[in-house]
Amino acid sequence: MASTFTPLHDRVLIRRVEEGETIRGGIIIPDSAKEKPQEGVVVSVGKGKSNDEGKTFPLDVKANDHVLFGKYSGTEIKIDGEEFLIMREEELLGIIKK
Repeated sequence: MASTFTPLHDRVLIRRVEEGETIRGGIIIPDSAKEKPQEGVVVSVGKGKSNDEGKTFPLDVKANDHVLFGKYSGTEIKIDGEEFLIMREEELLGIIKK
């Protein structure tokens, strides 16, 4: 499971939120033609960013937060056959409150 993976420093592990199947004019758009969603759920976070003096600042996001990120942000990785994104907290655009 991904819960055993802990990112280092100010990195965040994210699972993309899958959008519903898009139908336009009765045509089903195949997965290869769809854009990947820019919304995800935080799975786990690192301990935080350290400054030159060694002081650690905790991250603003936490596990289970819904977040938005840029189209080309992060690095895609696979853990136990499941796809995730790993990125620095500064690449996140914001937290979605539901």
